[in-house]
Amino acid sequence: MDRAQSIELTAITPTGLLDWLTLSCRHVALLAAMLATGGSLFFSEVLGWIPCELCWYQRILMYPLTVLLFVGIWRDDRKVYLYVLPLSLMGIAVSLYHYLMVMLIIPPAPCAGAVPCAFDYINIPGALSFIKIPFLALIAFVIISVMMANLALAENAPACGRLARITATVIVVATALSFIGLGLMI
Repeated sequence: MDRAQSIELTAITPTGLLDWLTLSCRHVALLAAMLATGGSLFFSEVLGWIPCELCWYQRILMYPLTVLLFVGIWRDDRKVYLYVLPLSLMGIAVSLYHYLMVMLIIPPAPCAGAVPCAFDYINIPGALSFIKIPFLALIAFVIISVMMANLALAENAPACGRLARITATVIVVATALSFIGLGLMI
Protein backbone atom coordinates (compact mmCIF):
# COMPACT_ATOMS: atom_id res chain seq x y z
CA MET A 1 0.00 0.00 0.00
CA ASP A 2 1.50 3.31 -1.01
CA ARG A 3 1.30 6.58 0.92
CA ALA A 4 -1.63 7.98 -1.10
CA GLN A 5 -3.79 4.93 -0.34
CA SER A 6 -2.84 5.11 3.33
CA ILE A 7 -3.85 8.79 3.53
CA GLU A 8 -7.12 8.04 1.69
CA LEU A 9 -8.02 5.22 4.10
CA THR A 10 -7.18 7.39 7.09
CA ALA A 11 -9.43 10.18 5.79
CA ILE A 12 -12.52 7.95 5.63
CA THR A 13 -11.95 5.98 8.81
CA PRO A 14 -14.41 7.21 11.45
CA THR A 15 -12.67 8.55 14.53
CA GLY A 16 -15.74 9.50 16.55
CA LEU A 17 -19.52 9.44 16.66
CA LEU A 18 -19.90 12.40 14.27
CA ASP A 19 -17.59 10.80 11.70
CA TRP A 20 -19.49 7.55 11.98
CA LEU A 21 -22.83 9.35 11.52
CA THR A 22 -21.49 11.16 8.47
CA LEU A 23 -20.31 7.93 6.88
CA SER A 24 -23.56 6.09 7.67
CA CYS A 25 -26.09 8.92 7.47
CA ARG A 26 -28.00 7.30 4.58
CA HIS A 27 -28.30 4.07 6.57
CA VAL A 28 -29.50 5.86 9.72
CA ALA A 29 -32.10 7.70 7.61
CA LEU A 30 -33.16 4.40 5.99
CA LEU A 31 -33.55 2.77 9.41
CA ALA A 32 -35.71 5.68 10.64
CA ALA A 33 -37.87 5.51 7.50
CA MET A 34 -38.26 1.73 7.78
CA LEU A 35 -39.23 1.92 11.46
CA ALA A 36 -41.77 4.66 10.75
CA THR A 37 -43.22 2.81 7.75
CA GLY A 38 -43.35 -0.52 9.58
CA GLY A 39 -44.79 1.13 12.68
CA SER A 40 -47.57 2.88 10.79
CA LEU A 41 -48.49 -0.32 8.96
CA PHE A 42 -48.41 -2.21 12.26
CA PHE A 43 -50.75 0.33 13.88
CA SER A 44 -53.29 0.16 11.07
CA GLU A 45 -53.04 -3.40 9.78
CA VAL A 46 -52.32 -5.34 12.98
CA LEU A 47 -53.87 -3.19 15.70
CA GLY A 48 -56.69 -1.96 13.47
CA TRP A 49 -56.16 1.73 14.24
CA ILE A 50 -57.80 3.79 11.51
CA PRO A 51 -55.49 6.60 10.33
CA CYS A 52 -56.85 10.13 10.22
CA GLU A 53 -56.49 12.41 7.21
CA LEU A 54 -53.24 13.99 8.46
CA CYS A 55 -51.84 10.52 9.20
CA TRP A 56 -52.41 9.67 5.56
CA TYR A 57 -50.48 12.78 4.45
CA GLN A 58 -47.59 11.76 6.71
CA ARG A 59 -47.64 8.26 5.21
CA ILE A 60 -47.66 9.71 1.71
CA LEU A 61 -44.49 11.60 2.61
CA MET A 62 -42.81 8.76 4.56
CA TYR A 63 -43.36 5.65 2.47
CA PRO A 64 -41.44 6.85 -0.62
CA LEU A 65 -38.49 7.75 1.60
CA THR A 66 -37.84 4.07 2.30
CA VAL A 67 -37.61 3.35 -1.42
CA LEU A 68 -35.62 6.49 -2.27
CA LEU A 69 -33.08 5.88 0.47
CA PHE A 70 -32.70 2.18 -0.32
CA VAL A 71 -32.25 2.82 -4.05
CA GLY A 72 -29.95 5.75 -3.29
CA ILE A 73 -27.68 3.50 -1.26
CA TRP A 74 -27.74 0.73 -3.86
CA ARG A 75 -26.89 3.15 -6.67
CA ASP A 76 -24.31 4.93 -4.49
CA ASP A 77 -26.13 8.21 -5.07
CA ARG A 78 -24.30 10.76 -2.93
CA LYS A 79 -26.91 13.39 -3.79
CA VAL A 80 -29.88 11.38 -2.52
CA TYR A 81 -30.57 14.30 -0.18
CA LEU A 82 -31.77 16.36 -3.15
CA TYR A 83 -34.95 14.30 -3.40
CA VAL A 84 -35.23 12.98 0.17
CA LEU A 85 -34.85 16.27 2.03
CA PRO A 86 -37.88 18.03 0.47
CA LEU A 87 -40.18 15.13 1.43
CA SER A 88 -38.80 14.88 4.96
CA LEU A 89 -39.05 18.63 5.55
CA MET A 90 -42.67 18.62 4.38
CA GLY A 91 -43.19 15.65 6.70
CA ILE A 92 -41.84 17.68 9.62
CA ALA A 93 -44.33 20.45 8.87
CA VAL A 94 -47.33 18.09 8.64
CA SER A 95 -46.28 16.06 11.70
CA LEU A 96 -45.64 19.15 13.80
CA TYR A 97 -49.02 20.63 12.84
CA HIS A 98 -50.72 17.30 13.62
CA TYR A 99 -48.86 16.92 16.91
CA LEU A 100 -49.81 20.42 18.07
CA MET A 101 -53.41 19.59 17.22
CA VAL A 102 -53.35 16.29 19.12
CA MET A 103 -51.78 17.99 22.15
CA LEU A 104 -54.55 20.64 21.93
CA ILE A 105 -51.98 23.44 21.63
CA ILE A 106 -53.76 24.63 18.49
CA PRO A 107 -57.48 24.16 17.82
CA PRO A 108 -58.36 20.97 15.96
CA ALA A 109 -59.16 21.37 12.28
CA PRO A 110 -62.05 19.48 10.74
CA CYS A 111 -60.89 16.29 9.05
CA ALA A 112 -62.66 14.53 6.23
CA GLY A 113 -61.82 11.02 7.43
CA ALA A 114 -63.60 8.68 9.82
CA VAL A 115 -61.23 9.55 12.67
CA PRO A 116 -60.83 13.15 13.91
CA CYS A 117 -57.30 14.49 13.41
CA ALA A 118 -57.05 15.52 17.07
CA PHE A 119 -57.64 11.91 18.19
CA ASP A 120 -54.68 9.75 19.14
CA TYR A 121 -54.65 6.10 20.04
CA ILE A 122 -51.63 6.30 22.34
CA ASN A 123 -52.44 7.46 25.87
CA ILE A 124 -49.42 6.98 28.07
CA PRO A 125 -49.94 8.52 31.53
CA GLY A 126 -47.31 10.47 33.39
CA ALA A 127 -43.97 11.76 32.18
CA LEU A 128 -44.28 10.07 28.77
CA SER A 129 -47.71 11.48 27.99
CA PHE A 130 -46.17 13.62 25.24
CA ILE A 131 -45.61 10.52 23.09
CA LYS A 132 -48.30 10.43 20.44
CA ILE A 133 -48.39 8.96 16.93
CA PRO A 134 -47.67 12.31 15.22
CA PHE A 135 -44.74 12.77 17.62
CA LEU A 136 -43.27 9.45 16.50
CA ALA A 137 -43.61 10.51 12.86
CA LEU A 138 -42.09 13.89 13.67
CA ILE A 139 -39.05 12.25 15.28
CA ALA A 140 -38.56 10.01 12.22
CA PHE A 141 -38.82 12.96 9.81
CA VAL A 142 -36.39 14.99 11.93
CA ILE A 143 -33.85 12.14 12.03
CA ILE A 144 -34.10 11.69 8.26
CA SER A 145 -33.79 15.45 7.67
CA VAL A 146 -30.77 15.80 9.97
CA MET A 147 -29.06 12.84 8.32
CA MET A 148 -29.73 14.24 4.84
CA ALA A 149 -28.51 17.70 5.86
CA ASN A 150 -25.41 16.01 7.27
CA LEU A 151 -24.93 14.22 3.94
CA ALA A 152 -25.35 17.48 2.01
CA LEU A 153 -22.75 19.27 4.15
CA ALA A 154 -20.34 16.35 4.59
CA GLU A 155 -16.79 16.63 3.39
CA ASN A 156 -16.26 12.87 3.59
CA ALA A 157 -18.12 10.60 1.22
CA PRO A 158 -20.72 8.32 2.83
CA ALA A 159 -20.17 4.61 3.06
CA CYS A 160 -20.51 3.00 -0.34
CA GLY A 161 -19.88 -0.24 -2.14
CA ARG A 162 -20.81 -3.79 -1.32
CA LEU A 163 -20.85 -3.35 2.46
CA ALA A 164 -23.18 -0.35 2.19
CA ARG A 165 -25.57 -2.35 -0.02
CA ILE A 166 -25.51 -5.34 2.31
CA THR A 167 -26.15 -3.09 5.32
CA ALA A 168 -29.10 -1.42 3.57
CA THR A 169 -30.56 -4.80 2.66
CA VAL A 170 -30.14 -6.04 6.25
CA ILE A 171 -31.91 -2.91 7.56
CA VAL A 172 -34.87 -3.43 5.22
CA VAL A 173 -35.18 -7.19 5.75
CA ALA A 174 -34.62 -7.08 9.53
CA THR A 175 -37.15 -4.31 10.17
CA ALA A 176 -39.73 -5.90 7.85
CA LEU A 177 -39.30 -9.30 9.50
CA SER A 178 -39.42 -7.73 12.98
CA PHE A 179 -42.78 -6.09 12.29
CA ILE A 180 -44.14 -9.20 10.58
CA GLY A 181 -43.04 -11.31 13.55
CA LEU A 182 -44.56 -8.85 15.99
CA GLY A 183 -47.80 -8.92 14.01
CA LEU A 184 -47.90 -12.72 14.08
CA MET A 185 -47.40 -12.74 17.86
CA ILE A 186 -50.41 -10.49 18.47
